[in-house]
Amino acid sequence: MKRLLTLELTFDYKDGRTAEAVLSAVSPENGGYVEARLEGNIIFYRMQADSAGTLRNTADDLLACIKAAEESAGLVTSHFSEEDD
Repeated sequence: MKRLLTLELTFDYKDGRTAEAVLSAVSPENGGYVEARLEGNIIFYRMQADSAGTLRNTADDLLACIKAAEESAGLVTSHFSEEDD
């Protein structure tokens, strides 16, 4: 019997509305690969894979989608500006 590797990630947002917006933006991308649930202002993601490489690829994809959703919601700020160049 082959064992599955499991990864769980938790994202805590300032309020439930923000968490719901991020979850809604990311959910279509993750159909069948990542389980997600929302509890208040916290999103819990859970994924499983047969290998570490596959699990990492799934996690990388999820994190990229979360970052894009957060950026579009104005949650991510750049630490660099054009003046820093």
